[in-house]
Amino acid sequence: MTGNTDQTTFLCISSFFKGEDFLRSCKALGNKVLLITSKGLEHKKWPRESIDEIFYMQEKREGVWNMDDLISGLAFLMQNQKIDRIVALDDFDVEKATLVREHFRIPGMGQTTGRYFRDKLAMRMKAQVANIPVPAFCPLFNNREIDEYTKRVTPPWLIKPRSEASATGIRKIFSSEELWAVLESLGDRRHEYLMEKFAPGDVYHVDSLSVDGKIVFTQASQYLSTPMDVAHGHGIFRSITLKMDSPDAIGLMEINEEVLKAFGMRFSASHSEYIKSRDTGKFYFLETASRVGGAHLAEMVAFASGINLWAEWAAIEDAMAKGKPYKLPEVKNQYAGIVVSLCRFQYPDYSCFTDQEICWQLQKEYHIGHIVQSESQERVLELLNDHTKRIQIDFHAST
Repeated sequence: MTGNTDQTTFLCISSFFKGEDFLRSCKALGNKVLLITSKGLEHKKWPRESIDEIFYMQEKREGVWNMDDLISGLAFLMQNQKIDRIVALDDFDVEKATLVREHFRIPGMGQTTGRYFRDKLAMRMKAQVANIPVPAFCPLFNNREIDEYTKRVTPPWLIKPRSEASATGIRKIFSSEELWAVLESLGDRRHEYLMEKFAPGDVYHVDSLSVDGKIVFTQASQYLSTPMDVAHGHGIFRSITLKMDSPDAIGLMEINEEVLKAFGMRFSASHSEYIKSRDTGKFYFLETASRVGGAHLAEMVAFASGINLWAEWAAIEDAMAKGKPYKLPEVKNQYAGIVVSLCRFQYPDYSCFTDQEICWQLQKEYHIGHIVQSESQERVLELLNDHTKRIQIDFHAST
């Protein structure tokens, strides 16, 4: 326990093992850093030298804690420990953080705004009110509304969980008969889902940093294999950063600015996804999150731009807490791409990948992947295509 009572104390919440660079940066800026995580993650390689105290919560199921226990535990802790700021390091922790902020009246995003960065139905309804294009959608509360939607909007449709991350739990539906069977199977959890029109197109992601309600950094990228393709088609995950003066990047920055402004983003990292319709060439909003993107996209962004999203997010939170200005480091203009796959070998041999542009390799059992970096986007794309073919033949496994 530190004796400096003038320190700003950050409580970080993470029900998954991530955010190590945030924790390191936050501590390096002179703050006291507390972490609440799941008991099952106790032996993960947290940067303990940058964490003053770690507290553990038992999980009801993956990522889910008893919120009454969390509130009670924090109430006891705060009898002798003032907490100045709360940061949710994972998508699943946004709701936890907003509830705790509201209960203990700690500054930051509250539950209403937090819904726009967590609940896919709330996102779509807010975007629609702000005249931001979204695929035609329907809540699953009322049978009559659902029936009217199916007569108005032609299939295929997607059934999506309102609060899952990435493409987890999405089902593609091709007829009314199939739809009602799926809704029946959901039982009393139907209200936790929404339905929307499936529209083929290219999917993009925009990773941003915001300060005082203004975006100070943006990196637009394109999924070469969409998260849904990977999750449901046993594909190989790939993404590449865009040329920032390209029409796609400019269009994405415009719609991303509209989304974050409409949703009330004040200061944070954010990861937002959009689809470009193959029929109209128009961008549609899919989802956003007040966090750094997963699947090692933060590393890809860092190699392209020189901006460590985790570290800069910590610097922004620090600046906002202390009322001081934030200055973004110089941004470099290079290109990067990532390829990641499940692997049939526990520890894959990377020795066949010798290109000098490889700047990072994934070290995870039964996975293979790396990031390539170049001053040429064409070179990055060439390498990703070549490496994907080799991974598919020599390493790839699917579940």
